[in-house]
Amino acid sequence: MARFLSTNARLIFLIMGLVVAGCNESASPDKEEPQAIASPLVAVVSVKPETVTIVDELPGRVAAYRTAEIRAQVGGIIEKRLFEQGSEVQAGQKLFQINAAPLKADADSAAAVLQRTEAALIRAQAKFDRARQLVETKTISRDAFEEAVADLAQGKANVAEARATLQRRRLDLDFATVRAPIPGRIGQAMVSEGALVSASGAIALATIQQIDKVYVDVRQPASQLDVIREAEASGQLHAPSRIPVDILGASGKRYPVTGKALFSEIGVDPGTGNVSVRVEVDNPDGLLLPGMFVRARLPRGVREGALLVPQEAVVRDSFGRPQLVIVAADKTAARRAVVIGETIDGRTIITSGLKAGETVVVRGQDRVQDGSPVEAAAFVASTASAKR
Repeated sequence: MARFLSTNARLIFLIMGLVVAGCNESASPDKEEPQAIASPLVAVVSVKPETVTIVDELPGRVAAYRTAEIRAQVGGIIEKRLFEQGSEVQAGQKLFQINAAPLKADADSAAAVLQRTEAALIRAQAKFDRARQLVETKTISRDAFEEAVADLAQGKANVAEARATLQRRRLDLDFATVRAPIPGRIGQAMVSEGALVSASGAIALATIQQIDKVYVDVRQPASQLDVIREAEASGQLHAPSRIPVDILGASGKRYPVTGKALFSEIGVDPGTGNVSVRVEVDNPDGLLLPGMFVRARLPRGVREGALLVPQEAVVRDSFGRPQLVIVAADKTAARRAVVIGETIDGRTIITSGLKAGETVVVRGQDRVQDGSPVEAAAFVASTASAKR
């Protein structure tokens, strides 16, 4: 019995000690109070009206400014090739030499024929002069005089024909030297020395392509033309034809050249629903070569007073509708539904729901609750964003 009382006493004293210790801990003046929740830090931008160029990035293919197939205009044996394959040639430069000996013989023969007809013309002229004097004194008949007149006319015609034939033979002799009709870069020779060529041959001797200027042919959806016309009619867009066209490579790198849109075809491809647009591009360094596939940033027009925000500033609600997080003057933030337009170089045009001068959250939207205060810091675009 005494042992049971002793055990109970120990338990009572232990409980009383824990109670006293708890009271002392509660009364301790060093106990910290709960801290207030800090405002989330967000990156923001202030929206200002801008003038932006709206473009459509479309695939295209490079074509030479001018192309000339070199063909023989006379028949003969190729004696020499007078150019370096793949080099730049000038207009009028000698390219091939055809054996000219037969052509020179033809020209000499035509010259002899001309001399013979000229001699015959001299005789016909003298005969006519005598007949004219005699017919006045009625020494010869009218028929004889008319025959002299006809012989003179025939002699003049023969001289004219012989002269034309000689001119043609001299042209053929000159054509024995094949020359470049245009300046540009010449490709490989399709014939070699000793080959027999003719004016009616189907194979070109070589091909020259002028590439100091080139064309880029791009295809644009025909439906886009209606959008452009409506935008121009409403005054939202203007001057699309005067805006330079940027040319990009397959990797997205921009070439240091620009072009201008020339025209659109009047017909629509029934298979694709596209129209072809031709762009003329200055290409002094020959960076663009015929046949290359590139991308052209075809201007659709200029929009003035546009409001743009970084693309990452646009968020979506549960229904997929675009929203922006706007910071008010009292440093509180709230989501707002907006209408978005085109995205240009990583920035999106806001067509409705945003005013100039308002502050938009670009990063940290997920930490913001509507109506709650935020701590704002200026948004700094990353290198990747700036390049885009």
